[in-house]
Amino acid sequence: MLNFTKFERINPEKRDVLQRLKDFGEIYEVFEKGRAKEQADRCMQCGDPYCHTGCPLGNYIPAWLKQTATKNLDLAFALSNETSPFPEILGRICPQDVLCEGACSLNTGHGAISIGAIETHISEKAFEKGMEPTYPGVTSNKKVAIIGSGPSGLSAATFLLRRGIAVELFERADRAGGLLTYGIPGFKLDKSVVQRRIDWLVKAGMKLHLNCEIGKDKSAKDLEKEFDAIYLGVGATLGNYTGIEGEKSSNVHLAMEFLTAIQKRNFGNKPEDFIDVSDKNVVVIGGGDTAMDCVRTSVREGARTVKCVYRRDEANMPGSKKEVVNAKEEGVEYVFNASPKSFVVEDGKVVKIELLTTSMSEPDESGRQKVVINEGSEYFEEADVVILALGFKPEVPSFFNDLNVKTNSWGGIETNNYMTSNEKVFAGGDCQRGANLAVTASLDGREAAKLILSKLS
Repeated sequence: MLNFTKFERINPEKRDVLQRLKDFGEIYEVFEKGRAKEQADRCMQCGDPYCHTGCPLGNYIPAWLKQTATKNLDLAFALSNETSPFPEILGRICPQDVLCEGACSLNTGHGAISIGAIETHISEKAFEKGMEPTYPGVTSNKKVAIIGSGPSGLSAATFLLRRGIAVELFERADRAGGLLTYGIPGFKLDKSVVQRRIDWLVKAGMKLHLNCEIGKDKSAKDLEKEFDAIYLGVGATLGNYTGIEGEKSSNVHLAMEFLTAIQKRNFGNKPEDFIDVSDKNVVVIGGGDTAMDCVRTSVREGARTVKCVYRRDEANMPGSKKEVVNAKEEGVEYVFNASPKSFVVEDGKVVKIELLTTSMSEPDESGRQKVVINEGSEYFEEADVVILALGFKPEVPSFFNDLNVKTNSWGGIETNNYMTSNEKVFAGGDCQRGANLAVTASLDGREAAKLILSKLS
């Protein structure tokens, strides 16, 4: 297990830039067996594996790396699924560079183990062999309702079904998956990958109710009567605005509106509110992974120019570094250390954004450098379409009142170890912790499921 001295870190092969810009297909190839074995064999099998603690799910990373290195796919598959509800999804979309791979002992010298790529390889090669996640079938007379089919809801469903609990999942959209389906573009996560997991959950006994909005199509009070427990995994779907005059102009859009409309079109159901950016100058404001999704989607949609405006420098961008690299390869231009001051509006549309340059000062309480506005540094960027990718906050649907579920000052559900103010109702994911990662939402779903199981037993 010292082959990190023989083999350098290798990332998965990427499709050619000119080819991948023609469609929304995934850009990364899945490791073949030989490459996965070689890369897994670089692992030192640390006595205190930082990759394990760096993973929010606490995945048994060294264990399944060892099994991959010794070509024991069956055991590697079992280990990777033990702690994770859908490793083939999180292997694709997790920002491993700031989580498990960022914590890898080899990260500062020889290059971290390609953990995400190997995780995806294990599942996809197992699926090719006909392997599937196993469930016992519904063996209990206890029933749990899950509201919201994003990563947190699907995770809770997974771990409840593994224990034989009857699960019914309620989703207001026309397809299940939440963020995984409508918020993450296909070039990062093919939608067939998401649907495959949902199909397995249905096969395991989950009842799925689509186009069903609680409080409108189904009473929350009825759910409370019919089910032994309710899990809220409704996410944080409301986009943030800048607070600058002119931001409600007709050509200024929230990131999720843009991404959802594109994905609906890709499904063959082009919405009336479709946002056409072809042959337009697109400016995306924000520096996280959602902003990267928007800029990379825009270039695929044929935008004339695509610029990403971010108030800090590149080193302080909050998202995955590989997404920044991919965007640069695809022709995106970055405008760092710039903050919007005003929108220049003509005939109801923004035509220019007035920007101020910024500088960085001493780190704040979070450890990130503070942003300092350089007064008198105004300049303009032309824009035909402006997309705001400034984070998200939770909705507070009216049915929360029907369930006597309390929320805090920013709209998040108040919980004590995933239990809400209603002892029959549990919550996790972004609606409870604030906008975060799919992997942390998955963690909440898993841990809440454990708590629900203990209460039901």
